[in-house]
Amino acid sequence: MAREFQRGHKAKISDLTPGTDLYVGVQIAAPGLTFDISCFGLDANEQLSDDRYFIFFNQPKSPEESIQLLGAQSGDTESFRVTLDRIPAAIQKLSFTATLDGSGQMSQIGPGYIRIVAGGEEVVRYAFTGSEFTTERAVMLGDFYLKDVWRFAAVGQGFDGGLDALLKNFGGEVAEEEAPPAAAPAAAPGFAPPAQAAAPPAFGAPPAAQAPQPAPSFGAPPAPTPSPAPQQPMHAAPTIAAPLAPQTPQAPSPYGQPHQPQQPQFGQVPGQGAPPAPPFGQQAPAPYGQQAPAPYGQQPPVGMPPGVPQGMPQGVPQGAPATGAGLQAALQPYKEAATGQRWTPQNQQLMRVDLTMGGSGVLARQGSMVMYQGKVDFGYKSAGFVGRAVGNATGQEMQLMRCTGRGQVFLAEEGSHLHPIELQGDAICVSAESVLAFDESLQYEVRRVEGHGIPGGALFTMQFQGTGTVIVKTHGTPVVLPVTPTTFADCNAVVAWSAASQVIVSTQVRLRRNAYPGHSGETVNLQFRGAPGNFIVVQPYEV
Repeated sequence: MAREFQRGHKAKISDLTPGTDLYVGVQIAAPGLTFDISCFGLDANEQLSDDRYFIFFNQPKSPEESIQLLGAQSGDTESFRVTLDRIPAAIQKLSFTATLDGSGQMSQIGPGYIRIVAGGEEVVRYAFTGSEFTTERAVMLGDFYLKDVWRFAAVGQGFDGGLDALLKNFGGEVAEEEAPPAAAPAAAPGFAPPAQAAAPPAFGAPPAAQAPQPAPSFGAPPAPTPSPAPQQPMHAAPTIAAPLAPQTPQAPSPYGQPHQPQQPQFGQVPGQGAPPAPPFGQQAPAPYGQQAPAPYGQQPPVGMPPGVPQGMPQGVPQGAPATGAGLQAALQPYKEAATGQRWTPQNQQLMRVDLTMGGSGVLARQGSMVMYQGKVDFGYKSAGFVGRAVGNATGQEMQLMRCTGRGQVFLAEEGSHLHPIELQGDAICVSAESVLAFDESLQYEVRRVEGHGIPGGALFTMQFQGTGTVIVKTHGTPVVLPVTPTTFADCNAVVAWSAASQVIVSTQVRLRRNAYPGHSGETVNLQFRGAPGNFIVVQPYEV
C-alpha cells in the first residue's frame, strides 16, 4: 500500500522500495490552464551546473538516460523514469516542478499529486490542492536528494515566478526565443495542449476504437480514468509506455486507459497495461524536428495465431507499427521489449531476465540461454545428491547453471510456451520437467511421487516457496482447474499444482483388461485432493 506523505515529509528510498528503477508521476490540472512539468538535476550547491540535466519538453532525457521524460500516462499529466544507480555523482538532487504556461495562478488548480512507483506498485504519494497556494505561478513538488543514500522529500513550495524565474533561481540561463515568422499559418507545437474553456487537459486517453495494448512494468499502476476530454498531442512527442500494474481481472492499460477483461494466468503475474496512442490515422510526431525514437522498451504487436488468450504473456507492443517499407519497418515488430522489470516475456517462447534488478542470481537449465547482453557470468550449479537421484531414476537429471552479473539473459527451450509465476511468500509444486528457470532467492526441494506404471517409476516435482519468480514451460496453452474429490490427470500432462494439494497414484483401468484389444491404454493417472482453493495446471500434451 502506498504511503501518504504530507508537505515536509521525508524518507529514504530504500525504506520505500528496494528498487532503483523508479517511475515518477505528476497530476496537476485546472480549467483553461496548461502546465510545464520539469525535472532539475542539481549539484551539491543546488545549482543547475550542467544544463543537460534540465529535463523538460525540449530535452526529454539526460545524457546517460538516467532521467527520462515519458509523457502523459495513467491519469498523470506528466511522468518520468528515474534510474538512481545510473545518475552521475555530480548530480546530488532532482527537483520536480510544475509551472504555469500562460496566465493564471496555482490557487486555481484542483487536487493533484506527485507519486513514486516501483515494480508496478505505487509506494508513496504526496497530494496537494490549490488551497495551499495563492498567487504563485510555479510549485516545487518533490525532491530526490542524496544524503549518504537517496531520499525523497515532499516539498509543496510555491514560487512566484514562472519557468524562466525558476530556471534562474537554480542558476540556469534562459535562452532567448526567436519570434515566429509572420506568415506562419499555424503556431509551433506548444509544450502542452491549448487552453480549454471548461475542461482540464487531456491525459492522452486513446479514442474508443483504439485497442488497448500491454505496457511495461518499471513504473506505475493504472490510476482512475479522468473525466473525458478531447484527444490532443502532448509535447508534440509520442506518449511513452506506462508501467505495469497488478490488476487481477484486468489487463493492458498504461495509465488511465480503458480496460478489457483478461484471462488471469496461474501464479501471480503482474497485470499488463497499455499506452495511449496518437489520434486515429495520424503518425506519432517526433520531438521538435527529430526523428521519432522507438518508445522506451516497446515494440509493435507481435503476430499471434488466432485463439491465443489475451492473458498469456506476449511481447510488449506500443502503438501502431511503423508505416512504410524498408528494413527498419520489417524488423520493428520483433524489437526487444525492455520494460524495466526483472522478468519480461519477449513473446510466448522467449523470456528476458535483467540481472541488474533483484540483487540475486538466477538458476536456469543448462543450454537454455539463447543470448545475453552485458557482463554476465555463467557457472555450473551442482544438482547435489537429491538432483543426482532424480537423474538416476528418470534418466533426465536436471542440470542447472547459475547466471550472475549485470546484464540481460534471454532464455528459451525447444519453442515451449513460457509462463512467469511470481511467488509472494506462498508455495507451488512444479513438475521438474516443466521448470526452465527461477530466482535463486527462492527455497526449493525435489519431491518424489512413486507409482507403478509411471515412466521411470516415479514423478519428480520441485516445490518452490518464498519470494521470487519461477519460469514454467508448457507444450501449448495450459488450463488451470480447481481440485475436487474427483480430479484426475495424466502424469505426463500435469505441469503444476498448489503445494497444499494431496497427490495419490490411481489405477483407473484394471491391468487384466489390457489383454483385450481396444483397451484405452490409460492405466495410471494421478488423483488430486485438497481443500477449496487448490488447483492444478495441465498442458494439452502427452509423451
